[in-house]
Amino acid sequence: MDIGFREQAAEVTAISYHDTVNDLQDHMWSDAGPFARPQWFKLLEESGIRPLLVTASKDGEAIALPLREADTGLEALTNWYAFTWRDLHTSGLASTALLEELARDLAGRTHRVSLAKVPDEDGTLARITQAFRKAGWLVLAQPCDTNHVLDLRGRDYAQFLADRPGPLRTTLKRKAKKVDVMVLDRFDADLWVAYEAIYADSWKPEEGDPALLRMFAEGESAAGRFRFAVAHHAGQAVAAQFWTVDGTTAYIHKLAHRTSAQPLSPGTTLTAALFQRVIDRDHVQMVDFGTGDDAYKRDWMEQVRTRWQVTCLRPGALRNWPALARHMLRKLVSPVRRG
Repeated sequence: MDIGFREQAAEVTAISYHDTVNDLQDHMWSDAGPFARPQWFKLLEESGIRPLLVTASKDGEAIALPLREADTGLEALTNWYAFTWRDLHTSGLASTALLEELARDLAGRTHRVSLAKVPDEDGTLARITQAFRKAGWLVLAQPCDTNHVLDLRGRDYAQFLADRPGPLRTTLKRKAKKVDVMVLDRFDADLWVAYEAIYADSWKPEEGDPALLRMFAEGESAAGRFRFAVAHHAGQAVAAQFWTVDGTTAYIHKLAHRTSAQPLSPGTTLTAALFQRVIDRDHVQMVDFGTGDDAYKRDWMEQVRTRWQVTCLRPGALRNWPALARHMLRKLVSPVRRG
């Protein structure tokens, strides 16, 4: 751990750098969903990713940027399972003052900070870009992914289903009884093995880190957030889905069905069963279908949000000059094209 201090008037800001998530235990950090809590970043560390946690604290308040070192500078501590990346902060932190101090200190450590999948609906994008710009960085923000969500606006499952496209409702009526559905809220090792076999026999690409995903599922089960459904046909497990319920939001993490079971539409039946569970029993207000612009998501979701790539460049760093030149060229070309 490396600690530094910045002094402003009579107050002192402590800035520190940590190589393990265990060092964050001194604070009660914010909880903004499955991918914005220390437990998630600890999982990434245990999977073999070496973290760099940069923290700034003053007067009992603190903020942390979960990062990792890369060949191009520092980048967000994340992986493909995460829907978003956010900073951590203690409750009550309302300004960007500590974040700005942290950004200033980072200028002495790296020439570039790259943050992927940054959300804007909760103010994260605005806080990050404002703080780094005020600290003297050139900040570029570009769309990098799509997030489909559903705001239920008080609807129960029957009302929600009535708003789905006609072909989807017809499929449910015709195919729902062709499979036997089981919905669980506790992790089951045997059924998880069945999910892994289904995934391997599906249209999906090879699983990125099945051990990490299982540990995440087990942790969510221990916390009471785990939701899982499996469909059987003729005694064989043919489809499975893994969701979580976090406060008033349900997150759809993984879904797969065997290619041979496609005519049964087991995925549609499972999705409907889990929607009914999280809406009528868990009383969620929002459902988050993660990243990606897959066409089938539009049948279930109603809103689309942007995820942002934020690149912070230190203007004086020679290594950033090519990127700075490309940025300036785009700024010059854009008015010409509009004209």
